[in-house]
Amino acid sequence: MQTQHLLAHLNSHKMVSTLFFTATFLVLCTLSTATHPARLILTLVNKCPFTVWPAINPDLGHAVLERGGFVLDTQTTLSFPAPTHHWSGQIWARTGCTHRTHANKIFTCATGDCGGRLHCGRIGSSTPTTRAHLRLQGYNNLSSYGVSLAEGFNVPMTVTAHEADKGRCPVVGCSANLLQTCPEKLQLRSPQGHGPVVACKSGCEAFGRNHLACMSSKYSEFFRSACPATFTYAHGQPSLMHDCSSPRMLEITFCH
Repeated sequence: MQTQHLLAHLNSHKMVSTLFFTATFLVLCTLSTATHPARLILTLVNKCPFTVWPAINPDLGHAVLERGGFVLDTQTTLSFPAPTHHWSGQIWARTGCTHRTHANKIFTCATGDCGGRLHCGRIGSSTPTTRAHLRLQGYNNLSSYGVSLAEGFNVPMTVTAHEADKGRCPVVGCSANLLQTCPEKLQLRSPQGHGPVVACKSGCEAFGRNHLACMSSKYSEFFRSACPATFTYAHGQPSLMHDCSSPRMLEITFCH
């Protein structure tokens, strides 16, 4: 009888200990999740009926992501983790790229070219291009994003935040294809002069930054009316950068 009481006591003590350690483990897991939120994922989606070559250009002092560029076939997606620390930079699509291996292995693009390289590294691009501006993992874990037509347009682009805690997290960008309605004086054709329209220049690029047309209401209004949720000139419309708290994913979509 004493032996049975002893075994019952030991089993009861073991059960209490097991429950205690299980509860402690769950609390620690919860605290760990709260202290270390899930890592932000960047997802690039190509819905264009052609291949694009996304380019990623970090701002000064920030790391190069995914070697600065890669190929993204039509109707495909590529995801990768964002840095766990603050990062800012720009993303755009290169179009009409060719890789000639018979000569000097030259890689060139009709729009968005970054010095003839597949992997742009820290090299910026030729314009005109539609650009996503990102500021990730900032103060209070806020990530900001916006789409700019200040340097022209080459493909439709939107940015969507997924599973954010709070903040202003709308879908922003330009889903319209402005190549079909681009004013003649802003058109970029490839081959130059007689080829199809591959991009639409800003007024500043078409006429020079000191020209009245650079800030002309005629040309800025074309971009602004077609795509009101975008920047249409440099340093303009700061309210179009949106602060989003702890999004799980930012999705950059080319074409729709």
